[in-house]
Amino acid sequence: MNRRELIDAVAFATGLNRAVAGEAIDGLVGAITKAVARGDTVQLIGFGSFSRGKRGARVGRHPVTGEQTNIAATRTVKFTAGKNFKDALNAHR
Repeated sequence: MNRRELIDAVAFATGLNRAVAGEAIDGLVGAITKAVARGDTVQLIGFGSFSRGKRGARVGRHPVTGEQTNIAATRTVKFTAGKNFKDALNAHR
């Protein structure tokens, strides 16, 4: 599902027009992004939680030449699925 399909699905589910649904999705994504960038955890009960993680510095290899290269430490986003989300995934086996 891409962004346009998500907007259409939210508009259909809520009865909102596509423009308002798009603004709502943009607002949600923006709020989650800002909160996680600050170091906060965003918990959406039943869906999951977004938090900031760390990936340590490491040595990598160039896939063609095999040359070693240093990869710097970086921050990353962690997502942990909530119970309802996991249950929905496992219900459709």
